[in-house]
Amino acid sequence: MEPSTLGMRVAAGAVTPLVRKLLVRREPGAGLVERPVRLGGWFSFRGEKRTLDGDDLARLAAEVVTRYVRATGPYDAPSAEVRQEVADALTRALRQLGALDMDDVQAVRLGPEGLADRVVRAGRAETLSADAEALFRPLLHDVCLHVLNFFTQHSTFLARTAVEQTARLDRIASTLELLAERVPSRTAADARFEEAYAAHVARRHSELTIYGLDLHHTRDWPLDTAYISLEAESGGAPLPAERALQGDARVLLRGAAGSGKTTLLQWLTVTTARQDPEHLSRLPHLVGRVPFVLPLRRVLRDGLPPTPDRFLHAVGSNLAGEQPDGWAVRVLRAGRGLLLVDGIDEIPEAERGATRRWLRELLADFPGNLWLVTSRPSAVAGYWLGRDGFAELALSPMGHSDVAAFVRRWHAAAEAPPESADALLGLVRANSDLGRLASNPLMCGLLCALHRERHGFLPHSRKDLYEAALSMLLERRDVERAVLDDALRLSKDSSVVLLQKLAHWMLRNGRAEMDRADVVAQLERTLPQMAHITAGAEEVYRHLRDRSGLLREPAADRVDFVHRTFQDYLAAKAAVEEGDFPLLLDHADRTQWEDVLRMAVAHARPAERARLLRGLLDGPAGSQDADDHHYRDLLAATCLQEATELDPAVRHEVERRLRSLVPPPDRAVAHWLADGVGSPIVLRLLPGPEGLDDETALNVVITASGFTEDAALPVLARYRGHPALGVRRQLAWAWHRYDTWPYAREIIAHLAEGDLYFTAPTGEHLRALREMGGRARVHVPGDYDPAELTALLPPERLTHLWLAGGLPDGPGWLDAFPRLRTLVLPRELPTPVLEHLRPGLKVKVARNGTTP
Repeated sequence: MEPSTLGMRVAAGAVTPLVRKLLVRREPGAGLVERPVRLGGWFSFRGEKRTLDGDDLARLAAEVVTRYVRATGPYDAPSAEVRQEVADALTRALRQLGALDMDDVQAVRLGPEGLADRVVRAGRAETLSADAEALFRPLLHDVCLHVLNFFTQHSTFLARTAVEQTARLDRIASTLELLAERVPSRTAADARFEEAYAAHVARRHSELTIYGLDLHHTRDWPLDTAYISLEAESGGAPLPAERALQGDARVLLRGAAGSGKTTLLQWLTVTTARQDPEHLSRLPHLVGRVPFVLPLRRVLRDGLPPTPDRFLHAVGSNLAGEQPDGWAVRVLRAGRGLLLVDGIDEIPEAERGATRRWLRELLADFPGNLWLVTSRPSAVAGYWLGRDGFAELALSPMGHSDVAAFVRRWHAAAEAPPESADALLGLVRANSDLGRLASNPLMCGLLCALHRERHGFLPHSRKDLYEAALSMLLERRDVERAVLDDALRLSKDSSVVLLQKLAHWMLRNGRAEMDRADVVAQLERTLPQMAHITAGAEEVYRHLRDRSGLLREPAADRVDFVHRTFQDYLAAKAAVEEGDFPLLLDHADRTQWEDVLRMAVAHARPAERARLLRGLLDGPAGSQDADDHHYRDLLAATCLQEATELDPAVRHEVERRLRSLVPPPDRAVAHWLADGVGSPIVLRLLPGPEGLDDETALNVVITASGFTEDAALPVLARYRGHPALGVRRQLAWAWHRYDTWPYAREIIAHLAEGDLYFTAPTGEHLRALREMGGRARVHVPGDYDPAELTALLPPERLTHLWLAGGLPDGPGWLDAFPRLRTLVLPRELPTPVLEHLRPGLKVKVARNGTTP
């Protein structure tokens, strides 16, 4: 007879009495006043009710196995060794049942199979024999089944579950109301097309490209695996970047090259298209929305911005011709659109005014939609779209935990050993230069690829990193994999020269894309000077596109570089070789030239570097604007990191100008000093806190906390006793950027608690707070597990809880905190849920990181 069948036979005779002995009956009630009962509280061998000890459990488990043996008969009974093996495993499982960190409601949601799996994963390291495993799992399943049955019959469980179900039903009703509001009577044709369009955009945007993941070609990385939630800030508390539109319908998001802006837009597109209930329960503003991804360099390539009916044509969608007439307009009229406008910085500066007018017309004609516009930090002035109701957020650099998560996921995708990831993380932590390079996803990915290819040897400057990446992409991958092309073979140096010509043309003409005809024309002008290449321009172009890993055709007859940073690097190299120093200085005030200037200083010879830096310090001719001079002084300081050899007098003057901007006079300079200049000299120059007013002290802390290496900790520690709430908020928020426990000991433990929410993004941060005695006010910025919060937040301390992810699991678990007085959420709670909150518990709303 099958073990599973026998398991069911013996359940009534053996498991039911066992469960009666194991479990403790409690007084009835809804369980809404006292904290929810953890699983361990139901078991008589835990806590104060030690009516069963280890020997008792072993005897009970042995009795279950014995009854099973009796049921099998003498011929099918397992051996004595197997019986003992199963009894021991069942004893461990019974003890683990009481140790699981969840309450009875959560256990019932898992079901008997899920609860049994959780027990096995949590508590059993030993491997059972095949015969023992075949018997153990059915018996454990039936134990869990009868345990859960006991819970469902208990009156406290029933009453509390009713509350939870009410909250869940209310959320479902709210979601349906949103859908009814956002999806009014669509035509059948619209509905069919939207279903096809959603599947289309989900497929189109569901993968990232990892450059250099292997030596043969770039590889696609599933977005679900690759996406790492970065943080965005707006002067208040940080929030996960994917929640940028949760509080504001219109957001301008700034981020440096490679910081993850486009990846964020992909994630929002896919999440909206899939309408996954798991995500939408936390992001209700995306319910019923239709995403439109509008990369500006693509949609504006023909000069005139597209009207809504041409959105899909402008991005080259294969479904453009299938959309019903007027469909896009109807979507926007209903306020159902999610418009993701990518790359203000990637269009010429002269065209940005017209682009803003186009956006304003769309905003006026189609109100009620969600808008997210991205740009590099200084590409447009502060609050460029502020008059149109846009809030501004800035992507934060990756902290230690972000870098660790990215590196481990990269190595898993590359099927590289975990030891390699650990080795790279050790190098990044130990070397401050590498730590500064690994501050965004693009650079972090390049470091991963080079670390694997070079067996641990890594470059330590931005220029060397790009140089090594080019070598990997252009030369070594084909050589090492013996990839031969009999018709054409280009050396790395030849490929670089040709690519430089294209990048230089794009730089001079202010373009982020080229027509294919212009690419071929530029190659035709260059090839006569390269006599060793006998192939024609068209053949050379195809080779560069297919083999270099640096060029691509994003649309028919359109050509661009796989990432803007490679274009800037190659354009700077060409400009230096051509002696275009007046051109570089004349355009130094154009923000899209920032990285070009920086790389030009890196490529230049010492005298040429001095010329460039002096030109920056001299400022634009005739300008009396202090902001213009500040910008160029900061740009010169940024370039100083790339000047390996430089006239000491020039270096001294750049540093003198830098000292004049310390302490930073405003937030913009503070962020530039940290994210742009990023030089250790900045940390050495930061003063205070003595003699500084509160606003200047805050600017200093913002600057210091932009440096994620440990060298920033002594500077931040000087401010840990500062009384200003703004300073303490910044110190508490910056915790995630550093190693959890050292920062907790040096900074967090010393911050005055008055009115301060302590930001704890992970369980490790919560554990650190608990070790320090807990805190009255706690801010959880991302998604969370209620079981983890109830386990790690000391109930006797917590009075204010800020949940940036909302309250998706109902309010019942909050009763674990009897002193909780204030709950801060990103949106209002529905009335039925409010009615089930403990009397006296206040609910406040804080949108987009606004401090409550």
